[in-house]
Amino acid sequence: MIDAAQIDHLAALARLELTPDERQAMREDLSRVLGYFEQLGAAPTEGVSEMQRPVDLVNVLREDVPGEVLPAGVVPSLTTETQDGFIRVPRTVETE
Repeated sequence: MIDAAQIDHLAALARLELTPDERQAMREDLSRVLGYFEQLGAAPTEGVSEMQRPVDLVNVLREDVPGEVLPAGVVPSLTTETQDGFIRVPRTVETE
C-alpha cells in the first residue's frame, strides 16, 4: 500500500532519521492504518445523512447582556499599575 519512497518522504517531512528496520515498521503500521480507512470507505452508507458532529448543538453561547459596571474609583484598587486612569498590563505581542 505504501512504498519506500513515500516513507522516505514522510520521514523527511517529520525530520526523522529512521533505520531500515524502523522504516519497515513504519511502512507496515501506516499500511495497516490506511487499511482501516479502506474498510470504513467500504461501509454501506446509502440513506445515511451527513453530519458535522455527533450531537446537535443549539446556541451554546449565552446572551450578551450588559451587567453591572464597576465604579471608576474601584478600578485603580484592583491593579498594581495604572496609567492615565487605565489599567496597565504587560506587553503580550512583540513588535519588530
